Amino acid sequence: MDVAALKKKFVEMNIKKVKVGGFDLDGLLRGKYVSLDKFWSVVEPGFGFCDVIFGWDIADVLYDNAKVTGWHSGYPDAHALIDTSTFRVIPAEPDTAAFLVDFVEKDGAGFRPHPACPRSLLKRVLDGAKAKGYRAKVGAEFEFWVFKETPETLQQKGFRNLTPLSPGMFGYSWLREEQNRAFCHAILEEMAAFDIAIEALHTETGPGVYEAAIGYDDALRAADKAALFKTQMKSLAARHGLAVTFMAKWSHDLPGSSGHLHQSLWSVSESGAPGQNVLYDDAGEGKLSAKGRHYVGGLIELMPELTALYSPTVNAYKRYVPGVWAPLTASWGIENRTCAVRVIPGSASSTRIEYRQTAADINPYVAIATSIGAGLWGIDNAIEPPPPARGDASSGELAALPRTLKDATAALAASKRAREVLGEPFVDHYVRTRDWEVRQFERAVTDWERARYFESI
Repeated sequence: MDVAALKKKFVEMNIKKVKVGGFDLDGLLRGKYVSLDKFWSVVEPGFGFCDVIFGWDIADVLYDNAKVTGWHSGYPDAHALIDTSTFRVIPAEPDTAAFLVDFVEKDGAGFRPHPACPRSLLKRVLDGAKAKGYRAKVGAEFEFWVFKETPETLQQKGFRNLTPLSPGMFGYSWLREEQNRAFCHAILEEMAAFDIAIEALHTETGPGVYEAAIGYDDALRAADKAALFKTQMKSLAARHGLAVTFMAKWSHDLPGSSGHLHQSLWSVSESGAPGQNVLYDDAGEGKLSAKGRHYVGGLIELMPELTALYSPTVNAYKRYVPGVWAPLTASWGIENRTCAVRVIPGSASSTRIEYRQTAADINPYVAIATSIGAGLWGIDNAIEPPPPARGDASSGELAALPRTLKDATAALAASKRAREVLGEPFVDHYVRTRDWEVRQFERAVTDWERARYFESI
């Protein structure tokens, strides 16, 4: 949308304020309100945004090992370019427009993508796909837990002994949805108003846990929707006196929270519109074409060394245990939910791949960029996958996935192929941030340690 059309839209919708922001490496939306005058002055040239957002962690603690910014650089401004195609109106603030930005850095007279910007990472991967004649479509689905808590009570309780929205293990419960209909209706209606269409919403197995399937779209828009969904859910829940978490495993005795990514790859026609589903072949096993097999082959081949990108937190690996629906091996299967990659055979328009290794704690930009990049690498190198798993894929001769963030980070640090797929600058910075995350955890004293050792030792 050009500036003239945008100004007309603002008048029609009585927009009085603007909120601009971008996602950091941990998937947090960092932003600010700006006046209309300020917005119109920066909508095309962009504006300065302190690059400390790439120099600190999820708790705003400064990294001690970052190279992209730090005390050595003085934490200067990164340049933020407003993507006007992301225009939305915030449902709870109907006079406030919202836009996402891409972070860039000076490159002579122009700009180049900031090496730590996750949205720019995805755009680079998608540009590479386009150059090869491909266009990716993605649909994300997230599980999240809902509690009758506030930010204040969460802190007061130390995130323990929380009251769930509903009691009991009650997956796909018509009853629970009806009992919490005001909240469920608000999710469906508010997300639709925020350009995040929800295809399905249902309870999962566990007290107060829900799953939302976000409608599929072109990969960049799908990532925007997935990232914004997590932020918007927290805002919406707070207005209902509730709290939401997307942690991969918030309780040791309850299931984890998945964050699966459905994806397909399409040829690009001369007009730029999607052509044929490249993954589909009616005669192929699981309806997969040769390129579809190679796409799966790339996902499987690179999965162990890319795990830190799919599972970015220490907590994510608490989900990698038998019996909680999280894959333990680099595996694929046809309609097999025990695998890391589930092939869903269908028609020429619906055959797709579900990437199941990921949990709800992903940064959608990073996880989508990594999976598409790995699939394209598989096509480029004609990587044949192992035979599809039959039955439980968590055992057997399949390659095991890293079981800790420390091991996953070491594997990523040693991976030349990760740098080929995602670029050296991004991988270097990402490895440094995950090394920091591991070291913060290694210093922590947990509730488990106190309960086990405090009195008995």
